[in-house]
Amino acid sequence: GELLMDEYLSPRKLKVLTGVDDLQQVKALEMRVDTRENSLGNLGAYLPNLRELKLNNSLLVSVRDLGTTLSHLRVLWMACCGLLDLDGISSCSSLKELYIAYNSISDLSQLTWLDHLEVLDLEGNNIEDISQMQYLGLCCKLSRLTVEGNLICLKPNAESAEEPNYNYRAEVKKLIPHLEYLDEIPASQT
Repeated sequence: GELLMDEYLSPRKLKVLTGVDDLQQVKALEMRVDTRENSLGNLGAYLPNLRELKLNNSLLVSVRDLGTTLSHLRVLWMACCGLLDLDGISSCSSLKELYIAYNSISDLSQLTWLDHLEVLDLEGNNIEDISQMQYLGLCCKLSRLTVEGNLICLKPNAESAEEPNYNYRAEVKKLIPHLEYLDEIPASQT
């Protein structure tokens, strides 16, 4: 859990961090980084078999800080990382699970590029417009979604008043008909 303060993650540093001499063997990595001081751009080149990356509580200026070499990554955790948008997430084209709770994300359009996405955690972000769920409807394998703690759970968009008859679960299900679980409850229960 040590915050990495060196400017670049070199293969030597990764060997120390992972405790493995052959970086080809590394399938999962957990670390905290500050991308204002560390470049993660070569991470996928150094760790070609990396499938799971946990960066929770890091400081990421942008998803682009991960570079374009993580196309084999299956699971990515970036909770509490200060993310404002998802620009660059398309380079993680094999993602099946994405955990990005407690950031400041409001635009979900970049997620339409993730053809294999099955699990998405958006809890506690800035999603203020229910129409953002249309983008997730294009993720045809998405089966589990968490959106609690976003404004769309209270009202359809930032401008609208709270409506007593508004049911975000029913609205999300309409926009993502193939969804199986919403906020850890079967999506059919609206």
